[in-house]
Amino acid sequence: MADEKAGRFPDPHEYQVPPELEGWEEMYPSHYLFSDDRKEWEASQFWYLDKIHAPEPVPPLDQIFQEAWQISLSQYTTRVFCIPPAQGIAQRMVGCYMYICAIAPPPEEIIGEKAALFEKRVFYVFEHYDELWEKWLTKFKALGNEMASVEIPKELPKFVPEDQVLPAPKGYYASYDLMSSFDKLADLMIKGWQYHFEMLNLTYLAYLMFGDVTRKLFPGISESAIGKMVAGAYVSMFKPEEELCRLAKLAHNSGAVSAVLKKNVSAQEKIAELETSDEGRNWLQELEKSKDPWFYVSCGSGWFHHEGSWLTNLDIPFSYIKDYVERLEKGETIERALDEIDKQRDEVVAKYRDLITTDDDRKAFDDAYKTIRTIYRYAEDHLFWVEHWLHTIWFSKIRELGKVLVDNDMLDQPDDIFMFNRYEVPEILTEAATGWALGVDIPVRGSYYKAKAKRRREILEAAAKWNPTPALGVPPEEVAEPFTIMLWGVTTDRVKEWLEGMGEVKAEDVSEVKGFASSAGVIEGPARVLKLLKDIVDLQPGEVLVCPSTNPSWAPVFTKIKGAVTDIGGLTSHAAIVCREYGVPSVTGTGIATSVIKTGDIIRVDGDTGSVTIVKRAG
Repeated sequence: MADEKAGRFPDPHEYQVPPELEGWEEMYPSHYLFSDDRKEWEASQFWYLDKIHAPEPVPPLDQIFQEAWQISLSQYTTRVFCIPPAQGIAQRMVGCYMYICAIAPPPEEIIGEKAALFEKRVFYVFEHYDELWEKWLTKFKALGNEMASVEIPKELPKFVPEDQVLPAPKGYYASYDLMSSFDKLADLMIKGWQYHFEMLNLTYLAYLMFGDVTRKLFPGISESAIGKMVAGAYVSMFKPEEELCRLAKLAHNSGAVSAVLKKNVSAQEKIAELETSDEGRNWLQELEKSKDPWFYVSCGSGWFHHEGSWLTNLDIPFSYIKDYVERLEKGETIERALDEIDKQRDEVVAKYRDLITTDDDRKAFDDAYKTIRTIYRYAEDHLFWVEHWLHTIWFSKIRELGKVLVDNDMLDQPDDIFMFNRYEVPEILTEAATGWALGVDIPVRGSYYKAKAKRRREILEAAAKWNPTPALGVPPEEVAEPFTIMLWGVTTDRVKEWLEGMGEVKAEDVSEVKGFASSAGVIEGPARVLKLLKDIVDLQPGEVLVCPSTNPSWAPVFTKIKGAVTDIGGLTSHAAIVCREYGVPSVTGTGIATSVIKTGDIIRVDGDTGSVTIVKRAG
């Protein structure tokens, strides 16, 4: 528990996890653990739970994404684009949960050196974004295709096939392929994440700069007004939802197809029935066109192997299509109202621009606005390709490796491979390859790895039931680091609430919660509290979504909800961006909304002021 009198959270080196988690430390690389040799520095930092990237216990192999972004985000800030006062984000694991801290600014002489590089490098990107985006997309697709083409042996054969021996030996065989394939996949994933942050920090920086300019020119301007000026973009992350709309409209034009899609049966049963008619087969051909790449979208955040994708969980996109078809029959509009969002944005921009009285101020506003409108779409453009498309390819290839290990009695099920971190997997693959190479009747430690995977699953399940402290170490007097506030939604007030134990407040004692005014508008409606990914299918038209954090892959529900409220996330979080892009009033980063609001409560969401009022409790 936090020590309110001392004004600090538990020392990370003394914090105790539940006994059911015994052995959790060995699941992660040693450099991810709080350690005595770094104790003085670690104990003096402020560490908080990263519920944006790791809202649940992190399976060991899924941790590769966290390790990758720690390096990538940090290097672009410190070494590549050299944002003068900014440094990186450090990560540590405690009881299967990830804590992070923003590193303090460097010495003044380093800030000066960085400043000399910053302007030249950063503003070049701002000015050449469109051409740089095309280059980025080309090289990233090439990387993903290279990952997909990594050959993983289907088996370790009884004997090497003749054509690999005669007329000339191939020289390397399934043992090498098994071991090297994982190394290639891991290297490509790390590289993909190096690409991930190529312009992302600059996207957030552009938003920060635009916000600073508008606040100086228009004192008292609301954050929701600033957000409205930025909204409205054609981006890749929303393309999967647009494809579903296209498929629903095609079905709507065919009574036979729409009749099948509206049935309350599985996707596979619908596909089987559609294959029996010409109209159905034509529609299925269009479905196949949409699948690659747009069905590579994760069913969740893309961060966890167990979430699956639309490719592996067709019932999810088919449930969205069913809803769209039914809404089309009622004469409703199913696409996001981008024209209306554009119109509102242009009106807000024009209104404020008319208030500017000098040419210099007008130029400052126009330059900042042009920059943010140009580069801001990168946030949701790159997101699909990295955290969804590439991750879906990765999960598929890793499961191929898992199957080989199952077939060679090293694991019980393919997904058990995710119970080992990226430094341990090569050991298992090497042992399997060694056992095969040595000959027949050679014992391998399959029982050892199976038992380890089983125990780690038990630890992860226990960790999921645990409520760890929201922070560790010494909080700053004021949270000022801009990315901490803008992306994670961690503010000075939020930290004070943590110290006071606000997370333990009784629901009946709360009638209002506050957060970030992330998307403008005021609405009132029944709440639907969703804490689990699978429960998204329960969301009904006209409800207000209340959740820890929205996933961009949930875009299909944003045309039917009234508003959204989240526990986590600031003004540039994906939750905030998605809500603005769909014109859905929202309040993000409330901290406790899912704890104090219940499904069925009538709530009022004020996306202009950042307040959520519980108007009437559910009976």
